[in-house]
Amino acid sequence: MNDRDRHDVHMSDGGLSRRAFLVGVAVAPVAFLVPRFARAGTPAPGPPETPLVVDPLTAGRKLGTRGGTIRTLIAKARDVRYLSVYGYTRLVGYDADLVLQPDVLAAVAVEGGRFTFTLRKGHRWSDGEPFTTQDFRYYWEDVANDRDLSPGGPPDFLLVDGRPPVVEIVDPMTVRYVWERPNPRFLPALAAPRDPLIYRPAHYLKMVHPRYVGRDKAEAAAKSQKLRGWAALHNRMDDNYELNNPDAPTLQGWRPRTRAPATRFVFERNPHYHRVDTAGTQLPYLDRIVMDVASTGLLVAKTNAGEADLMFRGLTMPDIPSLKEGERAHGYRTNLWPMARGSEIALYPNLTTLDPGWRALNRDVRWRHALSLAIDRRTLNNTLLFGLGTEGNDTAIPASKLYSPELRTLNAGYDPAAAEKLLDAAGLDKRDASGIRLLPDGRLLELVVESDGEASMVLDGLLLIGEFWREVGIKLVVKPQERTNLRRRSIAGMTVMVAAQGLDLAVPTAIMPPTELSPAQSDHYSWPRWSLHAETHGASGEPCDVEAVHRLIDLDRQWRDTDDVGKQAEIWREMLMNHAENTWVIGTVGGALQPVVAAEHLANLPVKALYSFEPTAMIGVQRLDEVFWDRPTERQASLR
Repeated sequence: MNDRDRHDVHMSDGGLSRRAFLVGVAVAPVAFLVPRFARAGTPAPGPPETPLVVDPLTAGRKLGTRGGTIRTLIAKARDVRYLSVYGYTRLVGYDADLVLQPDVLAAVAVEGGRFTFTLRKGHRWSDGEPFTTQDFRYYWEDVANDRDLSPGGPPDFLLVDGRPPVVEIVDPMTVRYVWERPNPRFLPALAAPRDPLIYRPAHYLKMVHPRYVGRDKAEAAAKSQKLRGWAALHNRMDDNYELNNPDAPTLQGWRPRTRAPATRFVFERNPHYHRVDTAGTQLPYLDRIVMDVASTGLLVAKTNAGEADLMFRGLTMPDIPSLKEGERAHGYRTNLWPMARGSEIALYPNLTTLDPGWRALNRDVRWRHALSLAIDRRTLNNTLLFGLGTEGNDTAIPASKLYSPELRTLNAGYDPAAAEKLLDAAGLDKRDASGIRLLPDGRLLELVVESDGEASMVLDGLLLIGEFWREVGIKLVVKPQERTNLRRRSIAGMTVMVAAQGLDLAVPTAIMPPTELSPAQSDHYSWPRWSLHAETHGASGEPCDVEAVHRLIDLDRQWRDTDDVGKQAEIWREMLMNHAENTWVIGTVGGALQPVVAAEHLANLPVKALYSFEPTAMIGVQRLDEVFWDRPTERQASLR
């Protein structure tokens, strides 16, 4: 195999080839604005001529039959958007083994910075209009590069060295993206929990775009909806993620049928969905998904009372005993899926805080190690996770091939005596009369830890951590607040330390971008102002001035510059070890269990599987479209 062959990746319905393996808001009705297209005849419902054929049997599941409704609960109307996450229809997506596979696309060919996408013959939007490469053209020319719709230009994953690709519409079935160098972020971005949607239903959105109907007509349409301009109307109609517009065509398994405001939202199967099983039955098996709005405090009680056929979001590990109690009486089962998260409670010392005394201390590795060593993780585990969790650093979990045991244990034991010595060495050897240490500038070592006020487990954990730290002379003050305000204060450099959940992408593969491990996103609480500087290309924030973090930035850049899977794996491992050695984030205990409640006769949902937002899209990689009722009475269930 020559060097060029080693950098070729080809995907088809069967997944990565052998060559690749060797490389390793309320929405008002807008339909009256848009005249329906005249067609010679309405296409019959059905999948494309070349559908994606899935075999449930290979995953130990059953071939199902179509029909029926499932109910689930949401805490607020806007949460309907999560169906676009765990419904998980993507151009390319991860399977249950976290291998990238074509999904909406029939095939993908990659050669260096050249990506060729082939569409499925006969594929249609949910309204019956053809899905073609013109939908990709519309996104690129009329959305991503329209300053009214995208003021910042194309999204970052479509840029290499700040330059966009050349987008070639080869024919109605083939579109090509070409960069001068590899873009390893491209395909993982398309498989993300939030679909970037680099295509749009052009036939629907053109009707309010000035390029196609003229600015006067587009603005008049917006004015009739009491909107400020045509772009606002376009954004309202362009709704494949929020799922608030029943008029918007979709490629997803279920299409919205309810317009907000409402307390019950109904989704019906897409008659032109692209997946079928090996018996030729078009998916999804389920005809409808119904989402009922209930207050957050009632989600567990209503689930316990059998008011949901499928429920997971809004349930947590402490809810398990209550959920178990209702199983027999209400005919459901509580599956316990391991959470793929680095740490359920992680502490983020802000190395970019504006307070000079705390900035110096947070940048002292002895301080960070001392804080870690002073935490009794065993007690945290027993108290919060019934003793079932995994104690240690915030890092990858054993299910990842990039995991190694020392990543979890390094600088993460319980040794208060060693912590005391490190604190003394860091210049914190003076105390007040009550035993609380003093900062070098004479201030009391009163560490304010800010957190999301709705994160109950984090807040409970901080109460225990405060007791552990007081034993070594540190006074912890908990400051819960609203999440948006917390992030705003963090970016402004006003926080000293934040407590939150840990590494979200804790089951990475080499081809997944190591974004969370370097200053590449502004919501990382350990270096928000460095991240803001990188994100704005130097316009805001401040440049990184810590050598070991500079190394993370360099490694992240190296990862972006290669499509060699072996090199990407090496980069991941070095970045993970850099975190373990420097304790940029103080992990505590991971391994929580996510309750996934399913009605007793709801088939094809695994008893156990990894649960995370990224990369599994909650339950998305387990294919909700293959879930079905295995009893006729359940299949005939109707809306109540």
